Amino acid sequence: MSAYHLPGDPPVPLILRRSARAKRISLRISALDGRVTLTLPARLPAREALDFAAEKEGWIRDHLARHPTTVAVGIGSTLPVEGHPRQVVAGTKRGVQLGPQMLSVGGNSPARSLERFLKELARDRLAAASDHYAAQVGRSYEKLSLRDTRSRWGSCSSAGTLMYSWRLILAPPQILTYVAAHEVAHLVEMNHSADFWAVVTRLYGDSSGPRRWLREEGGALHRFRFDL
Repeated sequence: MSAYHLPGDPPVPLILRRSARAKRISLRISALDGRVTLTLPARLPAREALDFAAEKEGWIRDHLARHPTTVAVGIGSTLPVEGHPRQVVAGTKRGVQLGPQMLSVGGNSPARSLERFLKELARDRLAAASDHYAAQVGRSYEKLSLRDTRSRWGSCSSAGTLMYSWRLILAPPQILTYVAAHEVAHLVEMNHSADFWAVVTRLYGDSSGPRRWLREEGGALHRFRFDL
């Protein structure tokens, strides 16, 4: 997979992905983070894919204009933690200090330090919520893992493994706890039947608000980039 750019102001990053199964060039813009991906046949020259993107430049830029702006996390940026915006400031000592309005970060790699800190905080919060709800249904889970998933906020395998997106730590606490209740409910009902939703309601209460928030606001959590 190679990275290129569509020239202009601003330049648009392009991801070129080759596929042995592709018969022609296809273009996709992620609804979650705005990544522009061109999939092309294995032997097609990259230049043809870039020319194709140039032909579609107007459509690409119009689409991206309606998408939340990507935020490169670093000193001076603003990042939500548990739903509250915090300004990232340079710290005098290594590590991350979480305050009511600021995130103080020391060291030479503030973005990476913040990402590690947020993942650890997400694990603590999600483990606590999962333990709480699992106790209520009288079931236990096998293990808990975190990923940076773009298609789902959580999952529960038939083996009892809970998986969550660590970016839930950026959302308000009630969103994180709803997702935990949702996935723990799958320990009882491995489906989305009426019985499943009855378990969710018993654990969490009315989940319509968090579900609506995730549909309308959840995608914006992926605009924060820690690798730019």
